[in-house]
Formats: sequence, structure tokens, C-alpha cells
Amino acid sequence: MLNKSGALPIAMNVVSLPMKTLDEIDLPVIGMTCTACARHIENRLNTLPGVQASVNYATESAHIMSPSDMTIEALVQAVRDAGYDAIAPDSGVTLEQAAADDVRKMQLHFWVSFGFAVPVVLLSMIPALQFSSWQWIVFLLTIPVVTWGAWPFHRATLINLRHGTATMDTLISIGVLAAFTWSTWALIFGGSGALDYKADHGLGGMTGGMTLPALYFEVAAAVPVFVLAGRWFESRAKRRSSAAIRSLLSLQIADAMVVVDGVEHLVSLGELKVDDHFIVRPGERVATDGVVVSGASSIDEALLTGESVPVLVEPGSKVVGATINLDGRLEVRATGVGEQTKLAQIAQLVTAAQTGKAPIQRLADRVSAIFVPSVLVAAVVTWLVWFLTTQDAQQAFTAAVAVLIIACPCALGLATPIALLVGTGRGAQMGIVIRGPETLEQSRRVNVMLLDKTGTVTTGKVELRSITSAPELSEDDLINIAAPIEKFSEHPLAKAIADQPHQSSDVTNFQNFPGLGAKGTLGFKDVIVGRPSWVLIQTGQSEPDWFSHALNEASREGLARVAVASAGELIGLITLSDTVRSTSAGAIQELMNLGVHPVLLSGDNETVARQVADQVGISEVIAEVAPEGKVEVVRERQGQNFVVAMVGDGVNDAAALAQADLGLAMSSGSDVAIEASDITLVRNDLVAAVDALRLSRQTLRVIKGNLFWAFAYNVAMIPLAALGLLSPLLAGAAMAFSSVFVVANSLRLRRFTSLTHMRS
Repeated sequence: MLNKSGALPIAMNVVSLPMKTLDEIDLPVIGMTCTACARHIENRLNTLPGVQASVNYATESAHIMSPSDMTIEALVQAVRDAGYDAIAPDSGVTLEQAAADDVRKMQLHFWVSFGFAVPVVLLSMIPALQFSSWQWIVFLLTIPVVTWGAWPFHRATLINLRHGTATMDTLISIGVLAAFTWSTWALIFGGSGALDYKADHGLGGMTGGMTLPALYFEVAAAVPVFVLAGRWFESRAKRRSSAAIRSLLSLQIADAMVVVDGVEHLVSLGELKVDDHFIVRPGERVATDGVVVSGASSIDEALLTGESVPVLVEPGSKVVGATINLDGRLEVRATGVGEQTKLAQIAQLVTAAQTGKAPIQRLADRVSAIFVPSVLVAAVVTWLVWFLTTQDAQQAFTAAVAVLIIACPCALGLATPIALLVGTGRGAQMGIVIRGPETLEQSRRVNVMLLDKTGTVTTGKVELRSITSAPELSEDDLINIAAPIEKFSEHPLAKAIADQPHQSSDVTNFQNFPGLGAKGTLGFKDVIVGRPSWVLIQTGQSEPDWFSHALNEASREGLARVAVASAGELIGLITLSDTVRSTSAGAIQELMNLGVHPVLLSGDNETVARQVADQVGISEVIAEVAPEGKVEVVRERQGQNFVVAMVGDGVNDAAALAQADLGLAMSSGSDVAIEASDITLVRNDLVAAVDALRLSRQTLRVIKGNLFWAFAYNVAMIPLAALGLLSPLLAGAAMAFSSVFVVANSLRLRRFTSLTHMRS
């Protein structure tokens, strides 16, 4: 028994399954090509006693609740009975492996069919290439495409017919078989197999002055190739859906240095227990969630929080697993391991959000459920009426075949994949990576966009904001004193100061105090640079008025603060922060022009978030939001009947990106955010997000136009064919014209222009 790609089913690897009982299971399903397939499987599973199943086409899984006496083998067999495959947990085969195998087989079908179809199309459409008996060569070349190449569609059609339904596969199968059957009849019995037969530009054939039935082998060969290309493209995009979880788990380290009675032991992460003490050296990742027991350092939490400014930790501070220790040795007591960690919880949020995203019913499938049976009935009625009124079986057959050929879904098969390929290709040129047709449909309805602050509206890089020096010093003097010391520190704040233009000076007696600051001798004076409270303790002096004023102002603005002292006296305060992207304000205005309400979503405090929002023109701010809180904000807006888009770049945004109706990730962000999103923005600015929305909507409009034309021409032409006013020859010409129109309409997307170029 073959699967939908025409190969042996993956689930055949599942043999002699153990009789395992269960109450709840997520069963990966292989072979679905549309939401109708998911409904078939769901209905079949729900016929089992006591089983409640929900099958998700987007995530290729069945979530099943069943009685404890129901075996996995019975569930797998139910999926097989529906004509598909399931992967049992104990099979040793993962969904990623099975899906990758399915994509490879789809790719093989495409390339082999493409190789046979090219000469068929060239010989059929270009009279100058035709030679004696060329049509017989074309006939032989078409056979493997119609049989093996198009077999996934034929098999799906048989399965759908068994369930009493019809989908896009049914249209493709009928169209290909109708064109091939007519052409074979014309070749063998209609005289078109004559040695001197010449195609008349697809409108029929001429030999000895006689007009002979036209051959449509190029239709039978080209349709499967076009549709296979679209399926292959969609399959490759879908394969990335589970990569978000793999990216999350890859952040975890394999082992940890545990301290037992003062002795350090290297153990695997799985052996780590709550209340164990472990060591984190500079540059290492924190093994698991915990509380600092001893030491001080700076922790880079950007991968989890998206915030670029490191967090200073000391005894009593909480740390999160997978974050990076920058510059100090820490001893940490584990407070959460395994599924209790924050990283695991975020992974679960991403999984839940992806599983809960409702699959989209494609327009072609919805219409085809009525269209295909109607065409079949129309063809049969046409044959009966003509035969009963004329008693001419050949004339009746000609009219019936004309109905089937005019209904051939060539334009319908091209409508979505061609527009999708052109649109996404244009997007790639502009730095916009679009996942697939579901993304396009969701973009049309988006009316609220949640924007992560750091790395999205802002650059995500620490930059110097202000310099306050003692009255007797200039700002340049202060930088000339602080920067040489900071050059020896690895702290990101220190690097931002050291990168400022300054006079090079020799530093001696350098000392680093992780999480606090640094000391060094510059010339004949001792210099201290670091956390203001620590610098004040080191100098032993009270705050001067100018210093207190600058410190309070920086605190109100939520800026990072670095104090500088020389020769035991405070000489300055340097503030640093993330900066707003230069393109953000213009992008926000364009979003509002598109009818999308922007909302700034940030884990930062209200003051910092509000200042950024005011700079770019955002009126609504939601601040101090935890990762799980971002998901709740998305769900809350969705519950208010808004269609929500989310733009982010950090691991903390991944679950919200997956939960949102449309997720857009900056490519400068984490792999997890990118994998959980629907659109990836290679150009790291909000203008790219606006362009992505515009391009998605334009591509969807083209697809809708293509589908309308494909269906409209069928609706108009089928009655003409049934009345005998349209021969199979003209039906083929009309069908070819509809395909040309669809392709030309799709190619308009190549002229899509970015807002950046439109402004310039």
C-alpha cells in the first residue's frame, strides 16, 4: 500500500507494536494534503468506542483521549483504515524523519515528471520541432507522468471517493486522466496517429487537408508537474514547524559541574537535582534555574528575555537555565530541573500555541467539494442527452469530453503555487521570508500588531546615552579616563564605553570585580569604573549634588548607569541604553495607514517602554510583561475578536509568535523566535514588517483573482461545451489561455516595491 507521495508508507516500520494502554496521546500523522484529510482521519478515530480525537492538519498530529483499554495499535490501525499513516511512539521513527522522507519522495516525483514533461510540451506546442510520428513519442513520454508522477493525486482521489468527498486532488486526477484519455483515443482511433500529423498550435491537427482531433498530452504532462512543484514547496515550509522546539532544547548544556562537600564533579544534566550546588564559570551557560549562593557576575539573558543589557547578579539573585555568565564565577543552588525550568516551560508554550493554531480551509478545496461532482454529473448528463437526441455515440462522447477538458484544473492548479512562488520569491529578494498560503490568508485580516520593544522597535544594541562629568572636567576628559579601563573588561556596558573615541593610555594594576566594576591605575591615579553604589563604597564619599541629580534622572528614564571615580573622588556618570531604530516611526505610521493598531509589548518597566513608544508614535503600551504574559496578551486580544500579528526576536517571544494569528520574527533574533514565526524579516527594521504585510496581502489578492478566473471560466465554458458549442479543440485552447492568464497575473508580483524605495 502506497502513501500519498507514491512510496511505501512510513508506518510500515511499526511492526509488532506492544499492547500499550493510554489515556491521552499525541499521534503524528503522515500523508495529509488538505484539511479534508484531517476531517476524514478525525471522523474515523471518533468511531472507536470512547475515543475523542482532534486532528490538526497544520501540525500533522492527532490529539487523542481514549479509554485505558484502548491500545496504540488500534489507533494506528484506525488511521491506516482511513488511508493515511500514523507513527507510534515506540516505532523508533520521528515525525521529522518521516516528514523529511515524504518531502524527498515528493521532490523525486517532481523532477522525474519534469524531465518527461519538458519534451512533451516542447513537441506539442512548437510545430517546428515536430517530426514524423512525433505524437507517438509524446504519448510514450506522457505515460509515466500520468501514471507514476500523478499517482499521489490519483490515490488521494480514490481515498476521497471512498469517503464520498472531493478535493483539489480529485480535480487534478480527473483533469489529467480526461486529457490523457481523450488524447489516447484521438491518437489510436481518431486518426491523429497519422505519420504526417501536424499540431495546429493546439487547436487540432492537420493531415491530408483534413482536421483531426486535437491531442492534449502536454496538458496531461504539465498539470502534475505544476501541482507537484506547489506541493513540494508547501511541504518544505511545513517541515520547519517543529524546529522551534529543537532550537529551544539546543540551548541547554549537556552537563554541569556539581559541588559536593567542596569537591567539584562533572555530571550529566539529567543527574542534576533540586538543591544541588553547581558552578558556572565566565563564558558558560547556566545549567538550570537556580539562586546564586556565592559570587557576583553579569548574566546575558538576551536569548530568553530579548533584553540587550545584562543583568547583574549576586548572592540571593535568581538565574535562569541556558543564560550566559559573562564575567564572574558563580556558585548556584538548583531550584528547578527538567520540565520545571523556565526554558522547558517556554518550549511547552510554543508547542501548545502551534498545536492550537486552527488549520485554514483552502478556498480551492471548499469549492471543489461541490465543483467536481457537478462536473462529473454534467459530463454524464451531456453524454446522455446527446446520445438520446442524436443516437450518435461519438458526438455524445466528444461533447462529454469537452466538458471534462474545459474543467481540467490546470489554471486552478497553477492559481496558488505560481502566485505563491512569485510572491515569496519577490519577498526573499526584499529580505522577507514567507512560510506559506496560511500566512497570506491571515495577513489579510490582521488589525492589531503587538511589537516587542528590544531588537524590534529598538536596535537591541547598547549605546551611550549621556555623559555627566564633574564641574571641573569636560565630557571628553571623562571618556579619556574611563575608556582605557573599560577596554580590559568583557562586560557589554564596558565595551560600549570603550568603543567611544578616546586618547590611548597605559593602564596598570587592572582588577576586574565581576558584576560590580573594575579598577586600574591610569598614570599616577587610581581609577574606579562600575556600579554607582559600589563606586560610592569604594570612594567612601557621599553623593555630590550634580551626581545625585544625574543619577535620579537616569533612574527615572530606566537607563543603565556607570559611575567613574579618580583619586578617590567621583568625577562622572555615564548612562547607556538601547536605541530606537531610525525607521521605526515611519513604519508605525504606515501600519496605521493599513488599518493596523500598533501596541508596544515589553518586559521593561513602564517608564522605559513609554519613552520608546512616544518616540515612534505608539499610543498603547503594555510593559513589564513576562514571556507567558505575552502569550496571554495575544490570547486576550484574540478573545476580543481581533486578528493579532506579533513582531519579536527573542526566545521569550517564541510562544507569542506561535500563538498569534501572524508571527513575524527579526532574523537578528534567536533561532527559536524565527522558527516559531510565520514570516522572517531578514532586514532588521519595522519597514520590513510593513512590507511583509503589504506583500502578503497583495499575493493573497493575486491568488484570489487567479482562483476566481479559474472557476469563472469553468462556469462560463462548461455550459457551452455541454451544448456542443465548444469542441474539445477550443476547450483546450480556452484552458491554455486561462493558464497563461493565471501565470501573467501572478508575475505582476515581481514589480512589488518596498516602502523604502517608494519614499526615495
